[in-house]
Amino acid sequence: MLYKKLSTNTEKALNEQVELEAASSQYYLAMASWADVQGYNGIAQFLFRHSDEERIHMLKLLTFINDRGGFGVVPALKQPPLEFKNIHDIFEQVLKHEILVSTEINKLVDLCLQEKDYTTHTFLQWYVNEQIEEEKMASKILDKLKLIGEDKGGLYIFDRDMGALRTEDQH
Repeated sequence: MLYKKLSTNTEKALNEQVELEAASSQYYLAMASWADVQGYNGIAQFLFRHSDEERIHMLKLLTFINDRGGFGVVPALKQPPLEFKNIHDIFEQVLKHEILVSTEINKLVDLCLQEKDYTTHTFLQWYVNEQIEEEKMASKILDKLKLIGEDKGGLYIFDRDMGALRTEDQH
């Protein structure tokens, strides 16, 4: 073996992050489905794309674990919520969830520093930067929704614009 294998602690923590990223994908998928049946087609399309992005984050982690001599575990997932109050509530939950993910990524970075695993630390910097963008995206969307308030015309335009918006465009 030419490289240092992941420690047991790091492998376990990375697999927990795999589960969180997979659950994030499912959570956004549930939001997308709800928005779709409520008639918010643009928001649904945005959330479907965001769900796909989270799945890619999960796959990137899983592959890294395997490449570093560990075993990336495909997790069993709990069913996400099926109902949401409204679009404002959805994006408040998105922001809250992204803050949670950021907290967990930061814990992983801290673990890598404690274990002097600089390879994994370097790999995780992409996630640190990605989470800054994810939180910023959710926050900007909430700002727009606050401007719109209860104006149905504004929400109609917002829905249309969200359908055309790529998740990475918001970053």
